[in-house]
Amino acid sequence: MQTKRFRLRYDKATGLLLISPWLIGFALFKLIPILASLGFSFTDFHMLEPDNINFIGLDNYVRLLQDEAIPYLILATLSTIIWIIPLQLGASILLAALLNSPRLKARTLTRTLFFLPSIIPSVAIAFMWLGFLDPGTGWLNRFILMPLGLDGFNGIYSDAAVAILIGISSLWAIGPGMLIMLAAMQGISHEILEAAKMDGAGPLVSFFFVTIPMITPAIFFSLIINLIALFGGVILLDRGNTFSNGSSPFDGYISFWMFDRWDIGYAATLAWVFLLIVLIVILLLFSTSRRWVYYPDRE
Repeated sequence: MQTKRFRLRYDKATGLLLISPWLIGFALFKLIPILASLGFSFTDFHMLEPDNINFIGLDNYVRLLQDEAIPYLILATLSTIIWIIPLQLGASILLAALLNSPRLKARTLTRTLFFLPSIIPSVAIAFMWLGFLDPGTGWLNRFILMPLGLDGFNGIYSDAAVAILIGISSLWAIGPGMLIMLAAMQGISHEILEAAKMDGAGPLVSFFFVTIPMITPAIFFSLIINLIALFGGVILLDRGNTFSNGSSPFDGYISFWMFDRWDIGYAATLAWVFLLIVLIVILLLFSTSRRWVYYPDRE
């Protein structure tokens, strides 16, 4: 018995030692800054006046409630999520179904090719599309439209164009989601699929009424991951600079107050309120998951 306890303590100590570099990095570069930002949200900390910090209580939060840009930012971010998340999930499921087909040749190579775009930095993808569609110097106008005698494309910075670019760029990052869906499909018992086939279910019926319900845990996981990523990633196609009151989401507004106005106190307040909004959305999804996510162990 003592030998077993000693072994457990030794394993715990060894495990903590092995992950200690990550724990130290997490504490120094994640946990401490997060807690510090919470403290800054109750101050008037200005980056250009670091020696003049005063505790102001909830003034920043009251100021946020009076900020007319906040409702627009919340609606702009949510409206982007409403159509991009289904687009990402639908594309991931479709690609996974195609790559899971036994008729597909060179499956390993094909899966690798579909996954490769997701490891390209999203910033590079965003600037690639901006460079391609730029009204003055983009390839679309210079080498395609104008040589054909067509009018150049000039609406790259309109709300509709930015929304389309965000949607296209989001599809470049569906590699991990595709792998998650593929693994879930491969985990479905062949007996279940064979039983559905013997009952007369065709490929489409089997896919929508057997495969999709069986992979709902993977869909729910991808939904949460994509939601968190999108809340903090849609700024990229607006160059991540100032708040233009056009298409910048909530995190762009935080960057505006932090790096343009140097107001760390108000930026920290915005960040914590944004975190609260994300948590509320995720909790709402978890509260509804029992109604549509299939877990065999709950039967």
